[in-house]
Amino acid sequence: MTALGKVVRTTAFKLSVIYFVVFSVFAVAFVLYLSWSTNTLLESQLKETIETEIRGLAEQGRSGGLAAIFQTIEQRSHSPGASLYLITDVNGRILTGNISQVPADLFERSGMGMITVPYERNLGEGPRHLAMVQVLRLPGGFWMLVGRDIGEREEFRQIIGRALIWAVALLIGLALVSWFFVSRRVLKRIDSVAATSRRIMAGDLTRRLEVTGTGDEFDRLANSLNAMLERIEHLLVQLRNVSDNIAHDLKTPLTRLRNRVESALAGPPSDETYRAALVSTIEESDRLIQTFNALLMIARIEAGPPEGAMTEVEAGAIVRDVAELYEPVAEEQGVELEAVTPEPVTLMANRELLGQALANLIDNAIKHGLPAGADRQLRIVMSTAEEHGRLVLRVADNGVGIPEADRARVLERFVRLEKSRSTAGSGLGLSLVNAVVAFHNGTIELADNAPGLSVTIRIPIAPET
Repeated sequence: MTALGKVVRTTAFKLSVIYFVVFSVFAVAFVLYLSWSTNTLLESQLKETIETEIRGLAEQGRSGGLAAIFQTIEQRSHSPGASLYLITDVNGRILTGNISQVPADLFERSGMGMITVPYERNLGEGPRHLAMVQVLRLPGGFWMLVGRDIGEREEFRQIIGRALIWAVALLIGLALVSWFFVSRRVLKRIDSVAATSRRIMAGDLTRRLEVTGTGDEFDRLANSLNAMLERIEHLLVQLRNVSDNIAHDLKTPLTRLRNRVESALAGPPSDETYRAALVSTIEESDRLIQTFNALLMIARIEAGPPEGAMTEVEAGAIVRDVAELYEPVAEEQGVELEAVTPEPVTLMANRELLGQALANLIDNAIKHGLPAGADRQLRIVMSTAEEHGRLVLRVADNGVGIPEADRARVLERFVRLEKSRSTAGSGLGLSLVNAVVAFHNGTIELADNAPGLSVTIRIPIAPET
């Protein structure tokens, strides 16, 4: 493609052509309308002036006859800025007036109203002029002509014509300037976006679109795309971490499954040995299935809400249902479980997911709150409140808590603290809670309960748009 072809295909060139055509049409239409309106006004004024002159002369004729008309025209003909006057006899011989020559057939066109004719003054002013005249027949066969020079109107037309030419020239210049500006400034930003996009497609997910700080449309678009890229990078990093964690954390139970089955086959044949191997294999498989189910649920939550997923729910009812569900387990473990819901808090949320998040928090607290043989009873309190248009869900216990350095890390997938590795679990409980909170555009905070751990979830009562 030639250089000219590239220029013609650019958006800058097309926009400049469109702007030029649109502005040219409007400019020409405006100038033509202005010219027509002014010309109509001037012509109306000329006709009114001529008609006023004729009415005045008619009054003179009625009072003093032809002699008075002749005398009046003789006086007015030599006044500065006078109208055009001419009286001839039947044979066309000029008797008085300030015109020396008119078309020979002019007086044959009498009765046609206002007409435009060329004429020459008898004052030695050089070339012929144009005038708007009215020709009348007087008693005695005399002809009278009254008119006004329209040279000023023609000059005005020429001025309008020159203005139109200059306007078109100016528009062409502005079109070129706008093309230069758009091609150098705007297309430079577009080229920058294209270059950054190519680097991102090549695998460099750390690249971001340029933001100049002007706050224009390109900056807003760049900010939106950068937020999208950060989200994509975060998801890809999480996917990579999940893959690594799955390969690391699931390798051990799979190895145990294989070794258990291999040991059972390597030993002497025994129904009891085979049955024990099968039972332990099923238990280990169930734990693996639970892990994959948790991963699948987290993935679905992070994929976004399906249609109809958010409904109006009462937070206190969810808390009481979870407390009732875990009450038998808590009694069996010697744990005191309490639900505090002083007043109803209604919000738009997903009831099942909020219940699952609370259940995970209660399950973690029961399993890891206090070590075996502790000198105090574990107490877990679930509560709801409303603060500044947000639901506050809090689950607090008086157990050993989580060190401050590990509180952010335990929200990640497959993270298990050393003290929890002796108990069953996959390290996905708190990460699922974190996903549910993010699904509801909320925040989660892990803090010291002195003693124990306090988990505070804040969710907007009205869904954010």
